Amino acid sequence: MELHASRHIAADRQSVWAALNEAEVLKACIPGCEELTGTPEDGFEAVVKQKVGPVKATFKGAVTLSDVVPGESYTISGEGKGGVAGFAKGAAEVHLSDHPDGGTDLRYDVDAKVGGKLAQLGSRLVDSFATKMADQFFERFQAHLEGPSDDTA
Repeated sequence: MELHASRHIAADRQSVWAALNEAEVLKACIPGCEELTGTPEDGFEAVVKQKVGPVKATFKGAVTLSDVVPGESYTISGEGKGGVAGFAKGAAEVHLSDHPDGGTDLRYDVDAKVGGKLAQLGSRLVDSFATKMADQFFERFQAHLEGPSDDTA
């Protein structure tokens, strides 16, 4: 499954980069994340609970950062095992650039794979779920950096 998207974030590139490397921020933004420990240099260990269609699982796995170009880009890779539910693994190339009107453009390209019971659910369901997870992560990430919106009138 591949996913390509981008977001304009109303924050300077250095703030976006710092948040992308902070365990507490990542934990708060990953849907279903119960635990995230570690450092960008040594990698992270994560525990994430999710329900994909009829399959509920707690995934435990590792997340590593590679191809790091400080302030510009990195590849974040992870693999989680969910017991009888199977496994999920993938990587996202994340690129930051200055937006012409201020703020930062964040572009990401995701490639993910699943196996076990999850793979038996069918690619449409799994792709839809993965897209929803990525959207939720980046919505939360954007909200963390930009603060609450003033749209509540």
